[in-house]
Formats: sequence, structure tokens, C-alpha cells
Amino acid sequence: MLRRTIFNTRLATRPLSAAESKSIRATILGSYRNIHQSARLPAITASEAHHRPTLRPHQQSVATRVNGSLPTGKRTIFIQTENTPNPDALKFIPNHRVLPEDFPTSFLEYLSPRSTLAPPHPSPLAANLFNVDGVTSVFYGPDFITVTKASDANWAHIKPEIFSLITQTVTTGEAIVNTVAKSSENAQEGGEEESLSYNEEDDEVVGMIKELLETRIRPAIQEDGGDIEFRSFENGIVMLKLRGACRTCDSSTVTLKNGIESMLMHYIEEVQGVEQVMDPEEEISMHEFAKFEEKLRQQKGAGATASTGGKGTLDTAD
Repeated sequence: MLRRTIFNTRLATRPLSAAESKSIRATILGSYRNIHQSARLPAITASEAHHRPTLRPHQQSVATRVNGSLPTGKRTIFIQTENTPNPDALKFIPNHRVLPEDFPTSFLEYLSPRSTLAPPHPSPLAANLFNVDGVTSVFYGPDFITVTKASDANWAHIKPEIFSLITQTVTTGEAIVNTVAKSSENAQEGGEEESLSYNEEDDEVVGMIKELLETRIRPAIQEDGGDIEFRSFENGIVMLKLRGACRTCDSSTVTLKNGIESMLMHYIEEVQGVEQVMDPEEEISMHEFAKFEEKLRQQKGAGATASTGGKGTLDTAD
């Protein structure tokens, strides 16, 4: 301490040479520069003092994994549409299963708003789809939905609402089909027992018919947004029921005769023909439509032609 005091006193009393002054100045500036660099920190303003630091992209996954469980991915939905032979029916294919894995049949069809709420298989999605103006029926396949509209409705107005409803149902995880206690009657078409499944009581011919329908015919009909039911085989006639887009399609008769009937008669000699089973409501509808065509023909004269073909319609007027 005494030596430092004497040295400082000498420096204060003795004038410094130019070389000494330059050396001392360089030492002081170097020390200051080192201190300045080591203490170089970003200034924190008052507004930034209350904000949490933002994690960089490569840090976020690590921080999340340390502080909690890994984030669950959001459910994504992609809906593809396909046209069907029926211009009033459109097939919607989401990347999500429609019917449950253990569902007893390969289809479920809703023909009225009431059927979407009644047991045994109510469907909130089908109920919402019936609220869209112009929708007349909703058909569920294993992995697709077929919506049928009225002939005077426009797909340009209906499709966006259908897309929105299906997307909302899938992304929220809501069940498309529910199963509740059975009632005396089924409000929906299908959903009880698979008509093409093996039955020990079936004879050999019926078993062959079911196998052909299941392996060769059903896949093609499902591609068109529909399905098929086996009802009976009596006196060489196979009684079938078309569903979905094929149920109201004008070309259903052609499908039955040129497609299904020809194949069954080719492979099974006992089959003599194929006919479609008509529900009471459909028979009434066909009867009323035939009466309307007859009235139209009388009003416009013998030269009037029908707008659609098929059973009960006038392809040409004599």
C-alpha cells in the first residue's frame, strides 16, 4: 500500500513522457474495451419487461415435451365427391369410416326426417342433412355417404352445405350413427341383418346367388353410390331390392335386366329372371307418376313423350 502511494505520488509530480503517456492510454482503453464487450447485454424497455420470451421453432417441441405431454394432432378431413348414374344422387367419400366396424349390415338408408331420430339407429348427421332444402334421402355405405335431392333442386346450392355438415361431424369426433334400444319397427332401411350373409337354412342355389351378388355385383353397385338386398328366390325368379342412388335411378331397370339378371342366368341355370321389390311407398309413387304422365299425354296429344324411362313410364307415345 505504501509503495503504491509513493508510485502514485511520483506519477502525479513527475511529468510523463510521450511514450509513457501512450502506453498508459492503450492499457486503459484495452481494459475498458474488454469490460464493455463482456457487459454488452440487450437493453430491456418497460414495454418488453412484461412480455414472455418467444421460443424459436426448434425449441418449441422440446419445451412442450418437458413441460407437459406431446400435443395431439388435429383430426383432418378430406371429402371426395363422385357422380352416380342418377343425376339426383351424389356420392361423398370422406377419409373417415361412416358405418361402425361391427355394424350388422353394409348400408343404412334414411328416407324421411323422422327416420333420422327414431331407433334403432338414429343419426344426427342425417338429421342435419335433411334440414338442407332439397335433400330427400340419405344413404350410408361402409365408407361413403350418398345424398339424393329433389329433381328441381340445384347441386350448386346443396353441395356446400353438405360439405360443411360432414366436415363438422368428422372433425368434432361426433358419432355418425348411434345405436339405441330397438322398437317394434325399424325406422331406417337396413341395419338389422345382412341379407347376403351365409345362412345354414339356405339351399345350394340360394347360396350361389348370394355369393355372386356379394362378390361380383355388390362392389359395382357400391361404386355407383348404392347397395343391393336379396329378398327371395321363388319359381326361378330372384327378388332383389336396390338401395341408395340406384333406388331412384331411371336406369335401375337396365341394371337389373342387362347386368344382374344376365350374370345370374349365365352362372346359375336355375335362375329364370330377376325382379325388383317395390316398397308400398314406391308403388304409390310410381302409380301417381304414371297417372301424371297419362294426363300429360292427353293434354299435349299423342306426340308427347315422357321425360324419363323405366317401369311405369312412357318412352314413346303411339
